Amino acid sequence: MAVSMLITHHTHIAPFIEYLRFEKRYSQHTCISYATDLEQFSNFIKKAYDDEPLDKVTASFIRSWLAQMKENKISSKTINRKISALKSFFRFLIKQGVINQTPMATISSPKTNKRLPVFVKEQHTETLLNHLEFSNNWQGRTEKLIIELLYNTGMRLSELINLKEGQVDIGYAQLKVLGKGNKERILPLSHQLLAEIQDYIKNKPIKHESINELLVNEKGKPLYPKYVYRTVKKYLSLVTTLEKKSPHILRHTFATHLMNNGAELNDVKELLGHSSLASTQVYTHNTIEKLKEIHKRAHPKA
Repeated sequence: MAVSMLITHHTHIAPFIEYLRFEKRYSQHTCISYATDLEQFSNFIKKAYDDEPLDKVTASFIRSWLAQMKENKISSKTINRKISALKSFFRFLIKQGVINQTPMATISSPKTNKRLPVFVKEQHTETLLNHLEFSNNWQGRTEKLIIELLYNTGMRLSELINLKEGQVDIGYAQLKVLGKGNKERILPLSHQLLAEIQDYIKNKPIKHESINELLVNEKGKPLYPKYVYRTVKKYLSLVTTLEKKSPHILRHTFATHLMNNGAELNDVKELLGHSSLASTQVYTHNTIEKLKEIHKRAHPKA
């Protein structure tokens, strides 16, 4: 769903979303989520408080909305995102001179249980990449390249489907990826994967001058998220019993395998395109768990 398709009945929501898109360079996914959150809050205020103007909205109004969501069993993670949307929105309104102060100053976010990233074990990725058979047609070649790019580079789904041929740097064996906020980062490629990419580009079934995406279907059209989701689920189902089988699992797997094999945390942060080291530190927990296993197996007093 495009952001423009969201009808925002509140006067200030649409300009805020435009601000996020064009000035803050937020992803379309984030913009849609924030627009939805703000519409829900606006509807709540309209219904519960007879559509009070923004400068009359207080912290108690917001706490009432949060309490209603808790009663409806909305997860803490989702509530935290809605709080972030409101904080950004009210900061924007202060900047625009619509209000003088934010009602969010005393609003605290609920604690969330930090879950360890789920990942595919190394022996299973070995099976996935070296022992599974992919169809000997364009679909099979595309599916194989999807799996290899996601696991070998750790890129996000959005980065994968928007990857252009021109972002492949053959001379330096690397990819230039545009991540969140249009931040560019460099991802190294193995010589084998680079050769596969070159061969894939050379043998594209249909060439459209207006289509520069690296990955295309058999009609030469760019891939869409559901295509990639289906592909990843199809092949992960053959090698693992993990409940979740999404493209993001391969990103987790990329990071976890790097950490387990001695990569520095800062280097993994750069490869993942994280803006904060705190986002990457979650992968150290899996490393610690591996060390505990090694200690248990190897130490005579363990």
